[in-house]
Amino acid sequence: MSKPDFWKDREEAKTKNQRVKELKEKAETWKELSKEVEDLLEIALLDKEAKDVNLRNEIEKKLKKLKRQFEQLEFFAFLKGKYDQRNAILSIHAGAGGVDAQDWVEMLKRMYERFSQRRKWRIKVIDESRGSEAGIKSLTLEIRGFYAYGYLKGEAGVHRLVRISPFDAERMRHTSFVLVEILPEMEEEKIEIKPKDLRIDTFLSSGPGGQGVQTTYSAVRVVHLPTKITVTCQAERSQLQNKEQALKILKSKLIQYNLAQEEKEKARLRGQYQPAEWGHQIRSYVLHPYKIVKDHRTNYETDDVEAVLNGEIEGFIENYLKKFKDNP
Repeated sequence: MSKPDFWKDREEAKTKNQRVKELKEKAETWKELSKEVEDLLEIALLDKEAKDVNLRNEIEKKLKKLKRQFEQLEFFAFLKGKYDQRNAILSIHAGAGGVDAQDWVEMLKRMYERFSQRRKWRIKVIDESRGSEAGIKSLTLEIRGFYAYGYLKGEAGVHRLVRISPFDAERMRHTSFVLVEILPEMEEEKIEIKPKDLRIDTFLSSGPGGQGVQTTYSAVRVVHLPTKITVTCQAERSQLQNKEQALKILKSKLIQYNLAQEEKEKARLRGQYQPAEWGHQIRSYVLHPYKIVKDHRTNYETDDVEAVLNGEIEGFIENYLKKFKDNP
């Protein structure tokens, strides 16, 4: 931060500033907890001699509070993956379910935005393709915050919604599916992308930015020809900025793709490889005939569906990280 060119990239400088702030707060929290434990121990030793009932009750009350604080801080021990501290790139795609699935994408977008806002992370829409009738067909969000990927990596997979469809005149119950993808930001990783392997298209933007954004060919679509991986970006007014953002996301996707190919090959040699099939939901959100949200990997569930859809997904995240702590 003391380097003269630190503020040259203002966006990156803001991110690093936020990380320093969060690290300082984290360290200070542990120091305060340690001091409170030491102080409580001293009081407990005094009570051992005095045997004051009121003092004993106060000590036990304070001890319970410190245990809760410790359990919350202990959660960070599960965030030990190689990329856990990085920013996240979150994509949501409508699957089976038609208009209901597109509306489900918009509901999940709101859920992740609410969760991120409570953690004071910065969110930016990179690409968004809206449905012709309602909802969103697909979208990509950039979520900038310390441990954003670590917190959200367990959200990757198929999310299933069961409810009375607001788009059905007969008010029938519908089931819809949405695929969530999570990538860590890989801007600093070294990976060679050959220009001849890319096809870059430009088109009129339909994303955020006001009327002016649709008068120029500022939106960019980058296709990596060998893998057929496609990234679209239309968040910025500048074609150059959209291209840079698209290439950054492509880099993340290619690194994840290469890692996945390596794991598939290892599994194939062990004779255990099975392709991932669409529809193998990780979580179900049931709004009718009863209310429940259940994660099928951890069996953690809650009937407070409204709270979950408002971004209160910490319980699901914590249970996932605890269960898969040895596979970061």
